[in-house]
Amino acid sequence: MKQHFVWMTTRRIRPDALEEFERAWRPESHPEGMSRAFAYWSEDGQEVIGVSFWDSKESCDVWRASDHETRRREAMAPFIEEEKEAFYRGRELVVPEG
Repeated sequence: MKQHFVWMTTRRIRPDALEEFERAWRPESHPEGMSRAFAYWSEDGQEVIGVSFWDSKESCDVWRASDHETRRREAMAPFIEEEKEAFYRGRELVVPEG
């Protein structure tokens, strides 16, 4: 089974700041080594979960230490009340039909 390398971030956004946060959230360039990314918002728009899939932990670490990511995080900071981040390894689970 194929192993996945995933970086997940959960952020609580200041009330009424989701639109500004989303503008700041977009990276300037596509991170090398990232194969997919997803974003999920709570119904009240105050919590955002980002899930990105990477070729390896090392490629994720290189991006996280880059100047591009530093600038992006600085741009997001005024809109974030709380943040939790972690790197995971895992695999896709098979869901039986019927």
